[in-house]
Amino acid sequence: MPYGYLFSVALIACGTAAALYPLRRPERLAGLTFRAGIVPNEVPFMALFLLLGSTLIAAAQQDLGSLGAKITAGVAVAAAVGLVVVIRRQLTAGPSIENAFRDALGGGWRESLAPDLADGLRRRLPYGRILVGLFIWRRDVKRIANLSYGDAGKRNRLDVYRHRSAPKGGPVLVYFHGGGYYSGRKNREARPLLNRLAGQGWVCISANYRLRPKADFLDHLTDAKKVIAWAREHGHEYGADTDTLFMSGSSAGAHMTALCALTQNDPAYQAGFETADTSITGAICLYGYYGDYYGHPEGTSTPMAYVREDAPPFLVVHGDADSLVPVQAARDFVGTLRGASANPVIYAELPGAQHSFDLFHSLRFDRVVDAAEAFAAWVRSRQDTDDRA
Repeated sequence: MPYGYLFSVALIACGTAAALYPLRRPERLAGLTFRAGIVPNEVPFMALFLLLGSTLIAAAQQDLGSLGAKITAGVAVAAAVGLVVVIRRQLTAGPSIENAFRDALGGGWRESLAPDLADGLRRRLPYGRILVGLFIWRRDVKRIANLSYGDAGKRNRLDVYRHRSAPKGGPVLVYFHGGGYYSGRKNREARPLLNRLAGQGWVCISANYRLRPKADFLDHLTDAKKVIAWAREHGHEYGADTDTLFMSGSSAGAHMTALCALTQNDPAYQAGFETADTSITGAICLYGYYGDYYGHPEGTSTPMAYVREDAPPFLVVHGDADSLVPVQAARDFVGTLRGASANPVIYAELPGAQHSFDLFHSLRFDRVVDAAEAFAAWVRSRQDTDDRA
Protein backbone atom coordinates (compact mmCIF):
# COMPACT_ATOMS: atom_id res chain seq x y z
CA MET A 1 0.00 0.00 0.00
CA PRO A 2 1.61 3.37 -1.06
CA TYR A 3 1.16 5.33 2.17
CA GLY A 4 2.67 8.51 0.75
CA TYR A 5 0.06 8.48 -2.01
CA LEU A 6 -2.69 7.77 0.53
CA PHE A 7 -1.60 10.68 2.71
CA SER A 8 -1.42 13.22 -0.14
CA VAL A 9 -4.78 12.19 -1.59
CA ALA A 10 -6.45 12.20 1.83
CA LEU A 11 -5.07 15.67 2.57
CA ILE A 12 -6.29 17.15 -0.71
CA ALA A 13 -9.64 15.35 -0.52
CA CYS A 14 -10.32 16.61 3.01
CA GLY A 15 -9.36 20.15 2.00
CA THR A 16 -11.61 19.98 -1.06
CA ALA A 17 -14.53 18.73 1.04
CA ALA A 18 -13.96 21.60 3.48
CA ALA A 19 -13.94 24.05 0.57
CA LEU A 20 -17.18 22.71 -0.85
CA TYR A 21 -19.04 22.20 2.42
CA PRO A 22 -17.63 24.58 5.07
CA LEU A 23 -19.08 24.35 8.55
CA ARG A 24 -20.53 27.55 9.99
CA ARG A 25 -20.84 26.40 13.61
CA PRO A 26 -19.65 25.63 16.19
CA GLU A 27 -16.98 28.31 16.04
CA ARG A 28 -14.01 25.98 16.43
CA LEU A 29 -15.14 23.67 13.64
CA ALA A 30 -15.88 26.66 11.42
CA GLY A 31 -12.31 27.83 11.92
CA LEU A 32 -10.99 24.33 11.25
CA THR A 33 -12.84 23.92 7.95
CA PHE A 34 -11.72 27.41 6.93
CA ARG A 35 -8.07 26.54 7.46
CA ALA A 36 -8.41 23.10 5.88
CA GLY A 37 -10.14 24.40 2.77
CA ILE A 38 -8.32 27.67 2.09
CA VAL A 39 -5.78 26.27 -0.41
CA PRO A 40 -8.15 24.09 -2.48
CA ASN A 41 -10.79 26.83 -2.44
CA GLU A 42 -8.50 29.63 -3.58
CA VAL A 43 -5.81 27.85 -5.63
CA PRO A 44 -7.59 24.73 -6.97
CA PHE A 45 -5.23 24.40 -9.92
CA MET A 46 -2.31 23.85 -7.55
CA ALA A 47 -4.31 21.18 -5.72
CA LEU A 48 -5.18 19.52 -9.04
CA PHE A 49 -1.52 19.51 -10.10
CA LEU A 50 -0.50 17.94 -6.78
CA LEU A 51 -3.24 15.33 -7.11
CA LEU A 52 -2.28 14.48 -10.67
CA GLY A 53 1.43 14.44 -9.85
CA SER A 54 1.07 12.09 -6.88
CA THR A 55 -1.14 9.75 -8.93
CA LEU A 56 1.33 9.63 -11.82
CA ILE A 57 4.22 8.93 -9.44
CA ALA A 58 2.27 6.10 -7.80
CA ALA A 59 1.42 4.66 -11.24
CA ALA A 60 5.04 4.91 -12.43
CA GLN A 61 6.17 3.02 -9.34
CA GLN A 62 3.48 0.39 -10.00
CA ASP A 63 1.87 1.09 -6.63
CA LEU A 64 -1.75 1.08 -7.80
CA GLY A 65 -2.35 -2.65 -7.90
CA SER A 66 -3.64 -3.27 -4.39
CA LEU A 67 -7.25 -2.80 -3.32
CA GLY A 68 -6.29 0.02 -0.97
CA ALA A 69 -4.43 1.83 -3.75
CA LYS A 70 -7.40 1.48 -6.09
CA ILE A 71 -9.72 2.92 -3.44
CA THR A 72 -7.25 5.79 -2.94
CA ALA A 73 -7.22 6.42 -6.69
CA GLY A 74 -11.01 6.53 -6.64
CA VAL A 75 -10.89 9.12 -3.86
CA ALA A 76 -8.41 11.09 -5.98
CA VAL A 77 -10.87 11.10 -8.89
CA ALA A 78 -13.66 12.30 -6.58
CA ALA A 79 -11.40 15.05 -5.21
CA ALA A 80 -10.53 16.11 -8.76
CA VAL A 81 -14.24 16.40 -9.58
CA GLY A 82 -14.67 18.51 -6.45
CA LEU A 83 -11.84 20.80 -7.50
CA VAL A 84 -13.49 21.27 -10.90
CA VAL A 85 -16.61 22.41 -9.03
CA VAL A 86 -14.45 24.88 -7.08
CA ILE A 87 -13.03 26.23 -10.34
CA ARG A 88 -16.53 26.64 -11.78
CA ARG A 89 -17.52 28.61 -8.67
CA GLN A 90 -14.51 30.87 -9.11
CA LEU A 91 -15.55 31.54 -12.70
CA THR A 92 -18.83 33.01 -11.43
CA ALA A 93 -16.97 35.85 -9.68
CA GLY A 94 -16.75 37.92 -12.86
CA PRO A 95 -20.50 37.87 -13.66
CA SER A 96 -21.36 38.45 -9.98
CA ILE A 97 -19.15 41.53 -9.83
CA GLU A 98 -20.44 42.86 -13.15
CA ASN A 99 -24.03 42.50 -11.92
CA ALA A 100 -23.13 44.32 -8.70
CA PHE A 101 -21.69 47.26 -10.64
CA ARG A 102 -24.69 47.35 -12.94
CA ASP A 103 -27.12 47.32 -10.02
CA ALA A 104 -25.36 50.17 -8.20
CA LEU A 105 -24.14 52.34 -11.09
CA GLY A 106 -26.48 51.50 -13.98
CA GLY A 107 -25.97 49.53 -17.14
CA GLY A 108 -23.87 52.21 -18.84
CA TRP A 109 -21.32 52.65 -16.07
CA ARG A 110 -18.38 51.67 -18.27
CA GLU A 111 -19.28 54.34 -20.83
CA SER A 112 -19.08 56.97 -18.08
CA LEU A 113 -15.39 56.27 -17.40
CA ALA A 114 -12.81 58.81 -18.49
CA PRO A 115 -11.18 57.45 -21.68
CA ASP A 116 -7.65 57.39 -20.24
CA LEU A 117 -8.81 55.52 -17.13
CA ALA A 118 -10.93 53.09 -19.14
CA ASP A 119 -7.96 52.33 -21.39
CA GLY A 120 -5.82 51.50 -18.37
CA LEU A 121 -8.12 48.77 -17.06
CA ARG A 122 -6.88 45.20 -17.44
CA ARG A 123 -8.34 43.32 -20.40
CA ARG A 124 -7.38 39.79 -19.40
CA LEU A 125 -6.48 37.97 -16.20
CA PRO A 126 -2.87 36.94 -15.42
CA TYR A 127 -3.54 33.28 -16.14
CA GLY A 128 0.08 32.24 -15.68
CA ARG A 129 0.10 33.54 -12.10
CA ILE A 130 -3.33 32.02 -11.48
CA LEU A 131 -2.22 28.55 -12.61
CA VAL A 132 0.82 28.73 -10.36
CA GLY A 133 -1.40 30.02 -7.57
CA LEU A 134 1.22 31.47 -5.30
CA PHE A 135 1.94 35.16 -5.30
CA ILE A 136 4.75 36.27 -7.64
CA TRP A 137 6.42 39.66 -7.22
CA ARG A 138 6.21 41.99 -10.18
CA ARG A 139 9.59 43.15 -11.42
CA ASP A 140 8.25 46.60 -12.28
CA VAL A 141 7.11 47.27 -8.70
CA LYS A 142 9.40 48.45 -5.92
CA ARG A 143 8.57 48.01 -2.23
CA ILE A 144 10.03 50.54 0.18
CA ALA A 145 9.70 48.76 3.51
CA ASN A 146 9.35 49.65 7.17
CA LEU A 147 8.83 53.39 7.10
CA SER A 148 7.77 54.79 10.47
CA TYR A 149 4.51 56.70 10.86
CA GLY A 150 4.23 56.68 14.68
CA ASP A 151 6.01 55.93 17.93
CA ALA A 152 4.84 52.32 18.49
CA GLY A 153 7.86 50.62 16.94
CA LYS A 154 7.28 47.89 14.35
CA ARG A 155 3.50 48.11 14.81
CA ASN A 156 3.66 51.69 13.47
CA ARG A 157 5.53 50.92 10.28
CA LEU A 158 4.33 50.84 6.71
CA ASP A 159 5.47 49.72 3.27
CA VAL A 160 5.17 51.83 0.12
CA TYR A 161 4.67 50.11 -3.24
CA ARG A 162 5.29 52.11 -6.40
CA HIS A 163 6.36 51.59 -9.99
CA ARG A 164 10.13 51.40 -10.44
CA SER A 165 10.00 54.26 -12.94
CA ALA A 166 8.63 56.50 -10.14
CA PRO A 167 5.89 58.21 -12.18
CA LYS A 168 4.21 61.33 -10.83
CA GLY A 169 0.56 62.04 -10.12
CA GLY A 170 -0.71 58.57 -9.26
CA PRO A 171 -3.55 58.12 -6.76
CA VAL A 172 -2.98 56.61 -3.31
CA LEU A 173 -4.29 53.35 -1.87
CA VAL A 174 -3.95 52.81 1.89
CA TYR A 175 -4.46 49.17 2.90
CA PHE A 176 -4.91 47.48 6.32
CA HIS A 177 -4.54 43.76 7.01
CA GLY A 178 -6.95 41.53 8.90
CA GLY A 179 -6.43 39.24 11.87
CA GLY A 180 -9.23 40.05 14.29
CA TYR A 181 -7.15 42.89 15.78
CA TYR A 182 -5.03 40.18 17.46
CA SER A 183 -2.69 39.22 14.64
CA GLY A 184 -1.64 39.94 11.07
CA ARG A 185 1.03 41.90 9.28
CA LYS A 186 1.35 44.36 6.44
CA ASN A 187 3.00 42.07 3.88
CA ARG A 188 0.64 39.09 3.88
CA GLU A 189 -2.76 39.90 2.34
CA ALA A 190 -3.98 41.60 -0.85
CA ARG A 191 -0.53 41.57 -2.48
CA PRO A 192 -1.97 40.96 -5.97
CA LEU A 193 -4.07 44.12 -5.50
CA LEU A 194 -1.19 46.24 -4.19
CA ASN A 195 1.17 45.12 -6.94
CA ARG A 196 -1.38 45.53 -9.74
CA LEU A 197 -2.17 49.11 -8.76
CA ALA A 198 1.46 50.01 -8.11
CA GLY A 199 2.29 48.63 -11.54
CA GLN A 200 -0.30 51.04 -12.96
CA GLY A 201 1.32 54.09 -11.37
CA TRP A 202 -0.46 54.14 -8.02
CA VAL A 203 1.35 54.71 -4.74
CA CYS A 204 0.13 51.92 -2.44
CA ILE A 205 0.68 51.87 1.31
CA SER A 206 0.25 48.76 3.47
CA ALA A 207 0.57 49.37 7.20
CA ASN A 208 0.90 47.56 10.48
CA TYR A 209 -1.08 48.84 13.46
CA ARG A 210 -1.13 48.14 17.18
CA LEU A 211 -2.82 44.88 18.20
CA ARG A 212 -4.71 43.44 21.13
CA PRO A 213 -4.27 42.95 24.01
CA LYS A 214 -1.86 45.87 24.27
CA ALA A 215 -4.09 48.12 22.15
CA ASP A 216 -7.81 48.79 22.05
CA PHE A 217 -10.43 50.21 19.70
CA LEU A 218 -9.29 53.84 19.83
CA ASP A 219 -5.64 52.83 19.40
CA HIS A 220 -6.40 50.92 16.19
CA LEU A 221 -8.50 53.74 14.77
CA THR A 222 -5.93 56.36 15.72
CA ASP A 223 -3.19 54.36 13.99
CA ALA A 224 -5.29 54.04 10.85
CA LYS A 225 -5.88 57.77 10.73
CA LYS A 226 -2.21 58.43 11.35
CA VAL A 227 -1.41 56.40 8.24
CA ILE A 228 -3.88 58.47 6.20
CA ALA A 229 -2.33 61.68 7.57
CA TRP A 230 1.15 60.32 6.76
CA ALA A 231 0.06 59.54 3.21
CA ARG A 232 -1.34 63.06 2.78
CA GLU A 233 1.87 64.60 4.12
CA HIS A 234 4.49 62.35 2.53
CA GLY A 235 2.81 60.73 -0.47
CA HIS A 236 4.16 63.36 -2.87
CA GLU A 237 7.69 62.23 -1.98
CA TYR A 238 6.88 58.94 -3.74
CA GLY A 239 5.08 60.49 -6.70
CA ALA A 240 1.51 60.43 -5.40
CA ASP A 241 -1.36 62.78 -6.04
CA THR A 242 -2.45 63.00 -2.42
CA ASP A 243 -5.76 64.64 -3.31
CA THR A 244 -7.02 61.21 -4.42
CA LEU A 245 -6.79 58.64 -1.63
CA PHE A 246 -8.63 55.34 -1.51
CA MET A 247 -8.64 53.09 1.52
CA SER A 248 -9.02 49.33 1.65
CA GLY A 249 -8.82 46.55 4.18
CA SER A 250 -9.56 42.89 4.80
CA SER A 251 -11.61 41.51 7.72
CA ALA A 252 -10.61 43.69 10.72
CA GLY A 253 -8.89 45.96 8.21
CA ALA A 254 -12.24 46.40 6.46
CA HIS A 255 -13.77 47.30 9.84
CA MET A 256 -11.16 50.05 10.19
CA THR A 257 -11.61 51.12 6.58
CA ALA A 258 -15.34 51.58 7.05
CA LEU A 259 -14.85 53.47 10.32
CA CYS A 260 -12.25 55.79 8.81
CA ALA A 261 -14.47 56.45 5.80
CA LEU A 262 -17.41 57.30 8.06
CA THR A 263 -15.49 59.45 10.58
CA GLN A 264 -13.38 61.54 8.21
CA ASN A 265 -11.57 64.50 9.83
CA ASP A 266 -13.31 63.85 13.16
CA PRO A 267 -10.96 65.32 15.82
CA ALA A 268 -12.33 62.91 18.44
CA TYR A 269 -10.34 60.13 16.72
CA GLN A 270 -7.24 62.18 15.87
CA ALA A 271 -5.74 63.04 19.24
CA GLY A 272 -2.57 65.04 18.69
CA PHE A 273 -3.18 65.58 14.97
CA GLU A 274 -6.70 67.02 15.02
CA THR A 275 -6.21 69.29 12.00
CA ALA A 276 -4.73 66.63 9.72
CA ASP A 277 -6.67 65.75 6.58
CA THR A 278 -7.98 62.20 6.98
CA SER A 279 -10.60 62.35 4.24
CA ILE A 280 -11.07 59.40 1.89
CA THR A 281 -12.03 59.38 -1.79
CA GLY A 282 -13.49 55.88 -1.73
CA ALA A 283 -13.52 52.75 0.45
CA ILE A 284 -12.95 49.12 -0.56
CA CYS A 285 -13.93 46.51 2.06
CA LEU A 286 -12.98 42.84 1.59
CA TYR A 287 -14.67 40.10 3.69
CA GLY A 288 -15.15 42.65 6.44
CA TYR A 289 -16.29 42.45 10.01
CA TYR A 290 -18.85 45.20 10.72
CA GLY A 291 -19.95 44.49 14.28
CA ASP A 292 -18.98 45.86 17.69
CA TYR A 293 -15.44 45.75 19.00
CA TYR A 294 -14.48 43.49 21.92
CA GLY A 295 -15.86 44.87 25.17
CA HIS A 296 -16.47 48.34 23.77
CA PRO A 297 -19.84 49.89 24.69
CA GLU A 298 -22.40 48.28 22.41
CA GLY A 299 -23.30 50.28 19.33
CA THR A 300 -20.34 52.65 19.53
CA SER A 301 -17.70 50.68 17.62
CA THR A 302 -19.64 49.25 14.69
CA PRO A 303 -19.39 51.14 11.40
CA MET A 304 -23.17 50.98 11.19
CA ALA A 305 -23.34 53.50 14.07
CA TYR A 306 -21.60 56.11 11.90
CA VAL A 307 -23.34 55.85 8.54
CA ARG A 308 -23.96 59.26 7.05
CA GLU A 309 -25.36 60.92 3.99
CA ASP A 310 -21.99 62.25 2.85
CA ALA A 311 -20.19 58.91 3.12
CA PRO A 312 -17.75 58.31 0.25
CA PRO A 313 -18.50 55.67 -2.39
CA PHE A 314 -18.03 52.10 -1.14
CA LEU A 315 -17.12 48.81 -2.79
CA VAL A 316 -17.96 45.91 -0.46
CA VAL A 317 -16.98 42.33 -1.42
CA HIS A 318 -17.84 39.25 0.63
CA GLY A 319 -17.97 35.49 0.11
CA ASP A 320 -21.24 33.64 0.60
CA ALA A 321 -19.34 30.69 2.16
CA ASP A 322 -17.44 32.74 4.77
CA SER A 323 -17.13 30.64 7.94
CA LEU A 324 -15.55 33.32 10.13
CA VAL A 325 -17.69 36.35 9.29
CA PRO A 326 -21.08 35.20 7.95
CA VAL A 327 -22.22 36.90 4.78
CA GLN A 328 -25.31 38.29 6.50
CA ALA A 329 -23.07 40.75 8.34
CA ALA A 330 -22.00 42.30 5.04
CA ARG A 331 -25.59 42.37 3.79
CA ASP A 332 -26.72 44.19 6.94
CA PHE A 333 -23.91 46.74 6.69
CA VAL A 334 -24.59 47.42 3.02
CA GLY A 335 -28.32 47.79 3.65
CA THR A 336 -27.75 50.26 6.48
CA LEU A 337 -25.19 52.25 4.48
CA ARG A 338 -27.37 52.39 1.39
CA GLY A 339 -30.23 53.69 3.51
CA ALA A 340 -28.20 56.74 4.53
CA SER A 341 -25.51 57.50 1.95
CA ALA A 342 -26.07 59.68 -1.08
CA ASN A 343 -23.16 57.97 -2.83
CA PRO A 344 -23.20 54.53 -4.47
CA VAL A 345 -22.54 51.39 -2.44
CA ILE A 346 -21.47 48.52 -4.70
CA TYR A 347 -21.94 45.12 -3.09
CA ALA A 348 -20.51 42.01 -4.75
CA GLU A 349 -21.21 38.63 -3.17
CA LEU A 350 -18.86 35.91 -4.40
CA PRO A 351 -20.27 32.36 -4.74
CA GLY A 352 -18.19 29.82 -2.84
CA ALA A 353 -15.73 32.38 -1.48
CA GLN A 354 -14.36 31.91 2.03
CA HIS A 355 -12.63 34.32 4.37
CA SER A 356 -9.13 35.47 3.29
CA PHE A 357 -9.80 35.11 -0.43
CA ASP A 358 -7.10 37.74 -1.12
CA LEU A 359 -4.06 35.64 -0.15
CA PHE A 360 -3.35 34.25 -3.61
CA HIS A 361 -3.74 34.92 -7.29
CA SER A 362 -6.93 33.16 -8.33
CA LEU A 363 -9.71 33.36 -10.88
CA ARG A 364 -11.77 34.85 -8.05
CA PHE A 365 -9.46 37.37 -6.43
CA ASP A 366 -8.01 38.69 -9.67
CA ARG A 367 -11.60 39.55 -10.66
CA VAL A 368 -11.85 41.42 -7.35
CA VAL A 369 -8.60 43.24 -8.18
CA ASP A 370 -10.10 44.31 -11.49
CA ALA A 371 -13.27 45.40 -9.67
CA ALA A 372 -11.27 47.58 -7.26
CA GLU A 373 -9.47 49.23 -10.17
CA ALA A 374 -12.73 49.77 -12.08
CA PHE A 375 -14.41 51.18 -8.95
CA ALA A 376 -11.56 53.65 -8.50
CA ALA A 377 -11.71 54.58 -12.19
CA TRP A 378 -15.45 55.29 -11.88
CA VAL A 379 -14.97 57.46 -8.77
CA ARG A 380 -12.07 59.36 -10.33
CA SER A 381 -14.01 59.88 -13.56
CA ARG A 382 -16.88 61.40 -11.58
CA GLN A 383 -14.40 63.62 -9.74
CA ASP A 384 -13.08 64.91 -13.07
CA THR A 385 -16.62 65.60 -14.27
CA ASP A 386 -17.46 67.47 -11.05
CA ASP A 387 -14.24 69.50 -11.28
CA ARG A 388 -15.02 70.54 -14.85
CA ALA A 389 -18.55 71.51 -13.84
